[in-house]
Amino acid sequence: MSHHELDARRLLCPMPVIKTQNQVNTLRQGDTLTVICTDPGALNDIPAWCRINGHAVLETREEGHEVRVTLEVGEPSVAL
Repeated sequence: MSHHELDARRLLCPMPVIKTQNQVNTLRQGDTLTVICTDPGALNDIPAWCRINGHAVLETREEGHEVRVTLEVGEPSVAL
């Protein structure tokens, strides 16, 4: 397991979620990812995306004008 960071600053919805999805697709189950955003909507959007896609949100927090969401990658989805 390893930890990664994704800089999604200055991106507006839906780009932080799309960038998160693209990064998660390169990671392994159990890896963690911290997404750093300036779009306040990401505080809700990324956790919602995680719930839908089977990833665990470990932490959400606001630091000044930035939002940080840390997630753990769940099982890879299987295409039907």
